[in-house]
Amino acid sequence: MIHTSDAAQKTSRDRALEVVRGYAHHDPAAVREALDGLYAGGSLEVYAILNGLLRSTISIMELTGRPWRLEDLVRRADEIAVSAPPHYEFAVAEATRAWARGDESAMRAASCRDLTGAVHITAVGVTVVGLAVWGRTGFLDVLAEFHEAAHHRRRAGLRHLRALITPRPLTLAGFVVDATCLRSRREPPPRAHMNSG
Repeated sequence: MIHTSDAAQKTSRDRALEVVRGYAHHDPAAVREALDGLYAGGSLEVYAILNGLLRSTISIMELTGRPWRLEDLVRRADEIAVSAPPHYEFAVAEATRAWARGDESAMRAASCRDLTGAVHITAVGVTVVGLAVWGRTGFLDVLAEFHEAAHHRRRAGLRHLRALITPRPLTLAGFVVDATCLRSRREPPPRAHMNSG
């Protein structure tokens, strides 16, 4: 029997949520485990998911209308980045400061050097903004709800797919109708006999 590891079973969405959750808990081991064994294509998917989460979270932050001090967000990013692998901690700090200055080219440069680095930078960004908007407990609840909704949608999709590909049993009534239709196509209609007289 072949056993697959838990890492092979994780979806990109799972990994994205786990790395953010690891950062929110200040847990370097969880951050590392969330991305262990991730291949380049998977990194790109995780990065895309995190980018969507970051844009959504920033939009929510802007909709609240509450004033956010950039210094507080940068300080929080520095605190959270400590959980990043050591070789990405500086890149996270550099990208965060570029974002705070509104320097998009420097921010892109910091995140474009390395795809895995971009994943960490974006995950820290999601975490910083999420914690600022909802606080730790609220943010973890939001992540749990997102995870549940995503898995519910995936399960519903799988049920629908199974229904499409599962052969339906042929009922006797269906068979009789089909046989009658086929027989009527093969047999010529009965002819009326004419009597000549």
